[in-house]
Amino acid sequence: MQQIPVYAFTGFLDSGKTKFIQETLEDERFNAGERTLLLVFEEGEEEYDFSTYPNQNVYLEVLDQQTVTTKELQSLVKKYRAQRIVAELNGMQLVGDLYARFPENWVVAQEVMFADSTTFLTYNANMRNLVMDKLCGAQMVVFNRLKKNADIMPFHKVVRAANRRMDILYDYTDGTTQFDDIEDPLPFDINAPVIEVGDEDYALWYRDVTEEAEKYQGKTVRFKAQVAMLRKERNNMFAPGRFVMTCCVDDIQFLGIPCHYANAAKLTSRSWVMVEATISAEKHPLYQGDLGPVLTALSVAPAEKAEQDVAMF
Repeated sequence: MQQIPVYAFTGFLDSGKTKFIQETLEDERFNAGERTLLLVFEEGEEEYDFSTYPNQNVYLEVLDQQTVTTKELQSLVKKYRAQRIVAELNGMQLVGDLYARFPENWVVAQEVMFADSTTFLTYNANMRNLVMDKLCGAQMVVFNRLKKNADIMPFHKVVRAANRRMDILYDYTDGTTQFDDIEDPLPFDINAPVIEVGDEDYALWYRDVTEEAEKYQGKTVRFKAQVAMLRKERNNMFAPGRFVMTCCVDDIQFLGIPCHYANAAKLTSRSWVMVEATISAEKHPLYQGDLGPVLTALSVAPAEKAEQDVAMF
C-alpha cells in the first residue's frame, strides 16, 4: 500500500495556521500539481483562496476532529485520489487522538505548531496539557506577532521543557524572522568521571539520555530512583526510574531505564535506591527496536525517598 505523507499544522485559534497554509499552497515549489487533500478541523476567520494557487488540484474538506473516523478519511483519499494530506488541526483537541485514527498508510511527514505570542503564555498557564500535546510532537514552532526586542526567554523555556530538538522561529511584527539560538547547558556534567544527577534533574537527564543514548556510551552515572521490576528479566535486571509529570497530573508516568544487576530479584518494588552504573547504547524491547540506554549497576544501595515524589521538567 502506497504511503501518503501528511503535513500537519497545529496551534490554537487565530494563531496563523490558515495564513501559513494559504501561502504554502501558493508556492509553486510546494504546489507543483500534486493532488492535495486539505483537511480543516478548525474554521477560523480567515478563509482559503483557491484562485491564487498555481495548480488547482487542492480539495478542501471541513471535518470534526472529535468524531472523524478512519473509514471517512480513507474514503476521502479515494474520492479525490489524493497523493498527500495537508491538515489544519483543532487546537482544543489532542493531536494524538486524531493520529490514532489515521489510516495505516498515512505518515506524518511534518508537524508545525503556530503560536500567537500575545496569548501563548496564558494558554500554557491555563491549558498546559493542550500546549504540551502540540509541542511534544512538532518539528518546529513559530511564535508570531512578536514585537522587536521582545523577551523570548519565556517562550524558549516552555518549548525546551517539552522538546529539546524542536526548531523555534520567532516571527516579528516588523516582518523579520529569527531562529532561536539560545544554548541550554545541562544542569549536570556529562564529562565528569561520574555524572551526578540531582533529584530535581532526573526528568531532564532521562529525556537527554534516551534521546541521545550514544552520547553517554561508556559513561558512569549516579542517581536516586525507585525500583521497578521487569517481568521477563526480573532475575538479573530491573528498571530504576522516577514518576515524571510532563504537563499535568493526568500524564504522570513511570520512566525507568533497564539495568543489569545480579541481585535484582532481592529488590523491593517501589523502594528507593541510589544507583551508580555504567551506560551503554543498546537495543532493548522497551525501545521498540531503537537504540536506548541500558545500565550495568556498579552499586545499588537503599536511599531516602526524594523530596518530591514526582519529577518534573
